[in-house]
Amino acid sequence: MRRLAEDREQVDTWRGVEARSQELGQLLDLATEESDEELSQAVATDIDALTLKFEEMELSLALSGEYDRRDAILAIHAGAGGTDSQDWAEMLLRMYLRWADKRGYKAEVLDLMAGEEAGIKSATVEIRGRNAYGYLRGERGVHRLVRISPYDASKSRHTSFALAEVMPEVESEAEVHLDPDDLRIDTFRASGHGGQNVQKNATAVRITHVPTGIVAVCQDERSQLKNKTKAMSVLRARLLDREQSKQREEIDSNRRAQVGSGDRAEKVRTYNFPQDRMTDHRIGYTRHSLPQLLDGDIDDVIDALGENDQQRRLDSQLGNGAN
Repeated sequence: MRRLAEDREQVDTWRGVEARSQELGQLLDLATEESDEELSQAVATDIDALTLKFEEMELSLALSGEYDRRDAILAIHAGAGGTDSQDWAEMLLRMYLRWADKRGYKAEVLDLMAGEEAGIKSATVEIRGRNAYGYLRGERGVHRLVRISPYDASKSRHTSFALAEVMPEVESEAEVHLDPDDLRIDTFRASGHGGQNVQKNATAVRITHVPTGIVAVCQDERSQLKNKTKAMSVLRARLLDREQSKQREEIDSNRRAQVGSGDRAEKVRTYNFPQDRMTDHRIGYTRHSLPQLLDGDIDDVIDALGENDQQRRLDSQLGNGAN
């Protein structure tokens, strides 16, 4: 039913764009006939806005992957670099939370482990909204930061790393079968927000999938049952992503390092503060204004990655056709 509602919404949106384009065409003809400069400028502004809307909808159509329409589970992990990397992980977390807020998505922090001095060691976030996974899947990988460290008295340049994992929501338990005998479930006192009830009682839940060693934690809710349900959802997403990763390896071993241990060789993007420049190494995309970028303004990067994927799929189809 949700898919049906989303499809109807998409059809209505495209019909709205079509009707608006016809209306603007008529207004433009009228402005030309009457030599109305003020109306022409107003129509031109509206056409620019409609063009941006069209480009966004066009990218949405390009999200044709099996799980692209789903909600996403995002995990951030501090890598090599000590306090600087933990601070960098928190900066990335804030960037994605701000991006989700600007898009009207709902973001819920399920688990957060604070750093000793600053920043975070890790965080897990559920991001709910149309095409959330499709937009975010290109963010998986190691993000590298180059800056003058605020934690170094000598003001020397430091390089820090943080890993972003992006996993699709599992919509049905049938997609990922879990044998209860394979699970180890532990409870503990939550270390984050939630009030005295959370702090005094063992409401936080950690679930370990023993055969793979994959762990999922949730401590956001006051209820242990709710935390267990959400942790189970995260575990299923991790297992589904693990299976997808195996398939990606079989299809193209050169593109397998999308989620890893935080090794320097796996970096997908570099944020260079001294040069005020971000570079996505996979597609050679570069942009400036890092403060704006880290405030959640990452749609242009997501669009560039989406266009690259779309072109790659088209080239693959044309290649298959030629064969």
